[in-house]
Amino acid sequence: MKRFLKILKRALIVLLCIVTLLMIATYFYMKQPQFGALPEGKRLEAVKNSSHYKNGKFRNFVEKPTISDGYSFTGEIWKALTKKYPHTEPIDTIPSVKTDLKAIPADRNVIVWFGHSSFFLQLDGVKILVDPIFSGNASPLPGSVKAYKGSDIYTAADMPEIDYMLLSHDHYDHLDYETAKELQSKVKYVICGLGAGAHYEKWGYRPQQILEKDWGDKTQVKPGFVIYAESTHHDGGRNFTSSQALWLSFFIQSPAMNIYYSGDGGYTDRFKKIAEKYPPIDWAIMECGQYNKAWQSVHELPEEVALAATGLKAKNLLPVHHSKFTLAKHPWNEPLEKITEWSAAKPYRLATPMIGETVYLNNGSQVFKQWWKNIK
Repeated sequence: MKRFLKILKRALIVLLCIVTLLMIATYFYMKQPQFGALPEGKRLEAVKNSSHYKNGKFRNFVEKPTISDGYSFTGEIWKALTKKYPHTEPIDTIPSVKTDLKAIPADRNVIVWFGHSSFFLQLDGVKILVDPIFSGNASPLPGSVKAYKGSDIYTAADMPEIDYMLLSHDHYDHLDYETAKELQSKVKYVICGLGAGAHYEKWGYRPQQILEKDWGDKTQVKPGFVIYAESTHHDGGRNFTSSQALWLSFFIQSPAMNIYYSGDGGYTDRFKKIAEKYPPIDWAIMECGQYNKAWQSVHELPEEVALAATGLKAKNLLPVHHSKFTLAKHPWNEPLEKITEWSAAKPYRLATPMIGETVYLNNGSQVFKQWWKNIK
């Protein structure tokens, strides 16, 4: 018995040492710059002054559990570790087009999608870049969430001078350290949620470049051209302290047309309220991918995307948040298949461009191929 207790004691000491070493290693690893920074000083005061910051974190308008009824966090972790899910990423190379963004005439209103939620928007001569991620990885751990073959053909060097870079929220698949660093000299202004400016300032952006917004705030670009920061139902965070930077959607009102970008978020009645609050929406760019019924409250299912686009009364729908990274367990092409099915007979037109394909926003007759068909 004494011998057993002695062995047990030694095992516990070894285990404690391993745990301690892992904690020390994690602490120092998370000091690396890709983890960003938390708001401090005047920035933290501005965060705390927001009516959406309560009890130490930002809150959604309607609070509800992240995990849906009938599911559990531990159950989903167990499934991820033990269950095999087919076709979550393509075997073949994703088809794409390399458009010269610097050669697009200034009078053209266009969108060029880069996969996932990254896209370039040129509207009334204003150049806007949204949620860019060009490093090929959507995680702080190198090589852990890699871009699909063929989906990562654009780099920061391919970008023209950018008037406004918009950030919906600070998760790693929307805010990329390497990309942000490489773009700093090309970007005039960053529009992001309250608190998110701490990341950019740590990464070398000048305070004058950073415009931090609360829900309902606006940025006057020029006469008749306004970018509004709006709500979504999501969260944020890059480390163990979550929801310290506000998550956004955007309504872009210009003399030429109006565009809504949803950012990430579960379905609520906010889409109908957006339609009531703003002029008619010409293009809705909507999250559609990396969903699961278990976390439906923070990522819309395809049928909810179709419902949201209808509620917005959008003329055109461009689904994003798919075809570049695997962050859920559905087949990689399911979002496109499902949104195509759910968009049949809807009042909006569905646009499904290839990565890099130019979408001409004024051309209502532009045809988009179902490029994902027959890709293994």
